[in-house]
Amino acid sequence: MPSGMKILAIDPGFDRLGMAAVSGTASNPEFIYGECVIPKEGELPNRLAEVFYAVNTAIRKHHPDIVAVETLFFSVNKKTALNVAHARGVVLVAASINNVPVTEYSPQEVKLAVTGYGNAKKEAVARMVEKLIALPKQKRFDDEIDAIALGITALAEGYPHLR
Repeated sequence: MPSGMKILAIDPGFDRLGMAAVSGTASNPEFIYGECVIPKEGELPNRLAEVFYAVNTAIRKHHPDIVAVETLFFSVNKKTALNVAHARGVVLVAASINNVPVTEYSPQEVKLAVTGYGNAKKEAVARMVEKLIALPKQKRFDDEIDAIALGITALAEGYPHLR
């Protein structure tokens, strides 16, 4: 991947959506932006509209070269998985209407890229993220940390994984 590539990484969620923009290379990643979007309680279309607005705004503000999205992890709770799939679809639409290519990574691929172990715990991923990239000191939700880890993964993996 060319140096200076800018990635908008998104950990899709219905209750919380992590977003982070990173640039540089895997050996020298730079943090640009991060946040956790928490849609207001309410009807599904309204919550998805909030997700779309946040992602679309981030794309237009940060002008990423690619959007990296975590693939859906199917849990036992089918309703939660379905709602996350809806949010993930909204993310893909926002990237598409802005003509930004999308790359996707599974949670195991992210864990492997960041920690060297595909079944690493969340705490191990968070510790490695803090070692790999300089972050402003502030409280962050796990979803934002996951998005930063996803961005680091995309920097490490590069264009061959555009899907």
